[in-house]
Amino acid sequence: MSRKIQLVRIAHVFYTHKDIDKARMFLEDFGMHETKRVGDDFYYRGTGSEPFVYCARKGQEDAFGGAAFVVESETDLETAQALPGATKIYDLTDAPGGGKCVTFSDPVDKFPFHLVHGQTTLADVKTLPLLDFNFPEVKHRPGNKTQQFQKGPAPVHKLGHFGMCVTDFTKAYDFYTVHFNFKASNLVYDDSGRDITTFLHLDRGSEFVDHHCFFFFEGPKPHVHHSSFETHDFDTQLLGHDWLRHKGYENCWGVGRHIMGSQIFDYWFDTSRFIVEHYVDGDLVNDTNLTGRELASPSNLHVWGPDLPPTFMM
Repeated sequence: MSRKIQLVRIAHVFYTHKDIDKARMFLEDFGMHETKRVGDDFYYRGTGSEPFVYCARKGQEDAFGGAAFVVESETDLETAQALPGATKIYDLTDAPGGGKCVTFSDPVDKFPFHLVHGQTTLADVKTLPLLDFNFPEVKHRPGNKTQQFQKGPAPVHKLGHFGMCVTDFTKAYDFYTVHFNFKASNLVYDDSGRDITTFLHLDRGSEFVDHHCFFFFEGPKPHVHHSSFETHDFDTQLLGHDWLRHKGYENCWGVGRHIMGSQIFDYWFDTSRFIVEHYVDGDLVNDTNLTGRELASPSNLHVWGPDLPPTFMM
């Protein structure tokens, strides 16, 4: 393949759930809103411009159905047809926003990966207020003005990233960095010096993008690790944490502050035992950012928050 396929942003994810009713209730409590239903497919949007960020499908087994990225042009879709196990370009006739898509299979572990172009984005972006904060020596909030909040879910704004456990890190890393404009923000190596984890951003030149939109690490059994959704601010995130806790859902890890990417994180198990994350305050990088390389250690995953669960990176 002579040219890299140019990805613009991450768009949405697909999950299949045996108990679709419980999954749908969780998604609403997590801060998404159903925007369209087609048969046994349920599409959910956030407060941003993406026509949907999550598709929940009813099926016989709980399964991850892959993530989708928006590509720069239809030429990128044409190029993608040569990828392993790739479909021909097909129309997204049922999905909100329409457009065209190519789906291919990850060459290492065969999970689906979707590339879309021509979707119609939403105009009714829901803007939440930017709060002023008082610091010890600098008071941004006017006098006699209080901070008051309403209990409820933390509204999801957009899909920020997803992550996979892969069985051959080197092969996966070579494939995604050769065929796409993925670039490592961070690499993590083991005691032997071999890279085993990467956090990838999209190389969009001088344009600032999220620190990572895709990450993967090596392990014995391939699976989706988690999908992560940006919410509005720290107060919103903690309101959502309390909402999920009072609803009886199981917290996986959080709230805490990551080191690589700097996000404040909050991981939850959904009703099918998939991990989903609310995050706020992530780093932005561009082509002047230097790739970091660190030794794998529980201490490089967070600077504050609860102890790392022993099974989190399995």
